[in-house]
Amino acid sequence: MSLLPLIFTAGWASGINAYAVILLFGLFGLTGLSDDVPAGLQRTDVLIAAAVLFLIEAVADKIPYLDSFWDAFHTVVRPASGAVVAALIAGSDGSLPELAAAAVGGTTALVSHFVKAGLRMAINTSPEPATNIVTSTAEDLGVAAVITLAIFHPVLAATIAGVLLLAGVTLVVLLASRIRRYRRRRRERRARRQAAAVTG
Repeated sequence: MSLLPLIFTAGWASGINAYAVILLFGLFGLTGLSDDVPAGLQRTDVLIAAAVLFLIEAVADKIPYLDSFWDAFHTVVRPASGAVVAALIAGSDGSLPELAAAAVGGTTALVSHFVKAGLRMAINTSPEPATNIVTSTAEDLGVAAVITLAIFHPVLAATIAGVLLLAGVTLVVLLASRIRRYRRRRRERRARRQAAAVTG
């Protein structure tokens, strides 16, 4: 069976929480629940690093404004992780060229990341912790559920990931004015800090 649905789903999930994807895949492979997980993701050092970074992200992702800073920092990390995971999955099977798999995983992760980052900017136009906590928790649970489903029913999981990605892009377009407002406020805060530093 082609691994393309699994690769697409991994890319979508990596754009939301790359560390959770690595951790979940590694654990599924280590416990023998899946034969499609490459050995590189099952290494103890990889799992420990992914678990530590996942815990850090679980905190940072729930704090207003810090979550957007974290997203900006991960604009390169998440797509790169999606590409690497996709290439490793393809390399363990040989049914899909690794370069093509990396392109699918990385591109999907990039789009998914921009959706997440855009929605967080829209949320942060009215910064209160409850919305961030609920949104972050829903994202984490969604990634866990879809990745788990992908291990056993990859086509169904890829279909769900595709629908969620399309819905997310649509929502970002509809919330474009709020996202612009957030970016404008951030620029204004930065300008005020710079002015205070000069006068101080």
